[in-house]
Amino acid sequence: QVQLVESGGGLVQAGGSLRLSCATSGRTMSNYAMGWFRQAPGKEREFVAAVSRINSYTYYADSVKGRFTVSKDNAKNTVYLQMNSLKPEETAVYYCELKFTATYGRTYYLLSDYDYWGQGTQVTVSS
Repeated sequence: QVQLVESGGGLVQAGGSLRLSCATSGRTMSNYAMGWFRQAPGKEREFVAAVSRINSYTYYADSVKGRFTVSKDNAKNTVYLQMNSLKPEETAVYYCELKFTATYGRTYYLLSDYDYWGQGTQVTVSS
């Protein structure tokens, strides 16, 4: 059983920053590709950022490029999402996702590629 636990969400003003964390329990993160998605009320879950299994190749949605940074600390079994210059329209529940059978060095941006996700953490950006 895989457990993913997100943290770091909260309320921030527009233009502010937050860092989200996602920890896995009992799993070696270097074996898996990871992704961050978000879901606003009444909308579908959308891709935000992804990091590969090894060598930490990254991939971002166009809307967050240059403002968000995804990183992985395999020693701590934790993936991070640093979010800067946040906008009110980015208010959503942010989910960490894990893909088991990840190809070396590849990132994944489709929700259907992932096998597990956490409970989500709420990010609210006020204007």
